[in-house]
Order: sequence, then C-alpha cells, then structure tokens
Amino acid sequence: MDPEFDEFLHVPARLSILALLAPADWVDFAFLRDGIGTSDSALSKQVSALAGEGYVEVRKDQDRRARRTHVRLTPQGRTAFRRHAEALRRIASAALRTPE
Repeated sequence: MDPEFDEFLHVPARLSILALLAPADWVDFAFLRDGIGTSDSALSKQVSALAGEGYVEVRKDQDRRARRTHVRLTPQGRTAFRRHAEALRRIASAALRTPE
C-alpha cells in the first residue's frame, strides 16, 4: 500500500467533504450536506471526526434568522487531502499500467 494512503480519509463521506472544501475557504454546512447528499446528523458526525483529527475547523455564526455553521480545511487537512489524493493517483496509475 502507498505510504501516503490515509485510511481515515478514505471513508467516502470524509473524502467527499474534503474534496468539496479543497477549492474553497469557508463552506456553509448546508452546501456540504447537499453536495454529498447526506443528512445533517450524518454530516455532523463526519465533520466532528475530521475536526477531531485537526483536518477541518468549524465556525458557528448567528445571523438575524438562524445559526449558521461553516467549515473549512485546516492547513493540516489540506496537506493530508493532497497526500491522499496523490496516493490514489499513484495506485490507480499502477493498476492501469498492468497488462490485462
């Protein structure tokens, strides 16, 4: 296995969250929920796990109507995501070079 492959990030929901966060700064919780097609509770669980590892930061704001939650990648999370994505590319590339 590639040494940069991150089992923790390979969980599909976590990988999808980081992929949505990668090109952005702060992302609205509802955008993440809709982007990966999950429930609030399932997303909250995965965001909490990612925050526990130091991969994301969570900010809660109050506007006039409601409380809003925003999420962003930390520098550690951005690095971990890049390394894992590169590991996936190397694994796929090696598999595609194998003769049938």
